[in-house]
Amino acid sequence: MANFKGHALPGSCFLLLGLCWSVMYPLRHCWRRHQPKGRQKLPLFFNRIDLIEGALMIFFAFVGIMAEQFVPDGPHAHLYNRETQSWVKLMNWQHSTMYLFFSIAGVVKVLTMSSLPVPLGLDRLALSLAFFIEGTYNCPLDVIWLLFYFHVHMRPPLDTHIHSMLFMPVFGGAAITLLEVFMRDNVILELLRTSMTILQGSWFFQIGFVLYPLNGVQWDLQAHDNTMFITMCFCWHLAVALLIVAINYCIGWCCVQRCSGRGSDIEIMMRKTSSSQKALLQESDEE
Repeated sequence: MANFKGHALPGSCFLLLGLCWSVMYPLRHCWRRHQPKGRQKLPLFFNRIDLIEGALMIFFAFVGIMAEQFVPDGPHAHLYNRETQSWVKLMNWQHSTMYLFFSIAGVVKVLTMSSLPVPLGLDRLALSLAFFIEGTYNCPLDVIWLLFYFHVHMRPPLDTHIHSMLFMPVFGGAAITLLEVFMRDNVILELLRTSMTILQGSWFFQIGFVLYPLNGVQWDLQAHDNTMFITMCFCWHLAVALLIVAINYCIGWCCVQRCSGRGSDIEIMMRKTSSSQKALLQESDEE
């Protein structure tokens, strides 16, 4: 959708997904750090979170496809108009294609949590492909041109620039997720992917505010100063994304520390109780 809502919808999805990851991955890593070497199997709680994550990806992708297709001015599942001999709302179809691949990634995520013999790392590969389809890749032979290149082709300078800035977190997320196929459970890669996803979400909102301002004051899409300011804003968005991940990591570390401290206290109390019971039994046997 070529309006603010059309950018706020994917922005909200990426923000929620990134925030979920920023809580889950630090908790998982800190929990593993506090466990003995022979007891690092993840509890059922984390598996359920992975299952919920896959289900949420499918749900958000479905909502996105329905919103792109069946808004009042949408294509309503019509790709080509034979009467006018023209394509119907290709921008909406581009967004629907992006959501489609994220729904595939969600389905693969759910399948990996089932009892089916799904290869390890296939969920990361599907997610990397979804990020790749979201962006664009221009090979040296000019053969492959995907969504976002044509999405900004022949647009004003600021419009082109603000969409081009989105390439960095999109391709960064795709490359990092592809590395996770071979380097599973690497917390550095997981946190980097989380930061890139949060950055994508916030930047979608920034695109919406610039191109479709809510206060009605239009930006000058030809001014070079506005382009410089947007570049600076991108750096601020990146700093905020990293800060959110760092804060959630510290919170996760404190939570695991507190829970592990309580667990050790309970274990000590149980040992004391068992030792006192043994002493009482020994005294009764002697009597």
